[in-house]
Amino acid sequence: MANTRDVVVITGASAGHGRAVARSFAREGAKIGLLARGREGLEAAKREVESLGGEALVVPTDVSDADQVEAAARAVEAELGPISVWVNNAMVSVFSPVKTLRPEEIARVTEVTYLGYVYGTMAALRRMLPRDRGVIIQVGSALAYRGIPLQAAYCGAKHAIEGFTESLRTELLHDKSRVRVTMVQMPAMNTTQFSWSKNKMNHNPKPVPPIYEPEVAARVVVWAARHNRREIDVGGSTVAAILANKIAPGILDHYLARNGYRSQEAHGPVDRARPDNLWRPVPGDHGVHGPFADRSIRRSPEVWTTLHRGTIAILAGVGLGLAGLSVAGLRRRRAAQARRPTIAPAIASGSDEHVARLRELPAM
Repeated sequence: MANTRDVVVITGASAGHGRAVARSFAREGAKIGLLARGREGLEAAKREVESLGGEALVVPTDVSDADQVEAAARAVEAELGPISVWVNNAMVSVFSPVKTLRPEEIARVTEVTYLGYVYGTMAALRRMLPRDRGVIIQVGSALAYRGIPLQAAYCGAKHAIEGFTESLRTELLHDKSRVRVTMVQMPAMNTTQFSWSKNKMNHNPKPVPPIYEPEVAARVVVWAARHNRREIDVGGSTVAAILANKIAPGILDHYLARNGYRSQEAHGPVDRARPDNLWRPVPGDHGVHGPFADRSIRRSPEVWTTLHRGTIAILAGVGLGLAGLSVAGLRRRRAAQARRPTIAPAIASGSDEHVARLRELPAM
């Protein structure tokens, strides 16, 4: 369970959702190892963490390199103390039909978005297993269950993370380890992902609505560090996509074939000159948010319901119990009333002697 002096490692912490997660942990007073490739974004994130009450260490790291990830873990523990929470979040992507993807592009997305999680998990386990405590949080996606057009490399990596995490979870249970792993499946978010992912489409990319601000999802990650939940689906759209794929995957195939391109293409001409971060970080500090704030959701009743489902279940159980007592009481009263009227007609029509006997009967 997280506390105010947790040592937290966040990959992909220089911008977007990872940086929003860093801010959320900083408000809890955590000590945070910030991992990403871009130093300018990391230094800006460090300043934010410290202004919010946390402590931060900048560790420039390419998570596709297992040796760099291991070195980063050593640096964090040497400077901040034993790691208690590790958040795997770093990703890259290519927006492109499969027919125009190049092998090296698919390999790069896989190395960062999938193997980066594997290497981060392994570095965390080396430290957490001997201590028999710690939490590993895998930032996933609805796309871990349902692939969509134009993001095949990214969807493949997210599917792989889901399978890897399920295997790891069963091993931890077998070993009766108190190290915990949680996967948080994300909806479309207004992050920098859509401003610097490599794009081979005829339009600039955009997230598929509904779009959530990254702070909504970041709060869930912090909550997951404190609560023993196997998996958390963030937002109604994530739940709907996963359920629809379980119930009617073929119908969903045809729906996405008709709508999956248009829903990911922004209006206006494509910007072919914009830099992308597939092979190297884009210089500068890019903050947390993408360009879709005007259509993004800042609060989510579905998220609140998901995080408080235990309380809701208890309240629902209490409500049902009270309703059951009320129904039972009403039935008893009706049964009593059904027995009483048999005396009144007898009194009205019977002899004086009969009436006297009836009045001597005990009340029901």
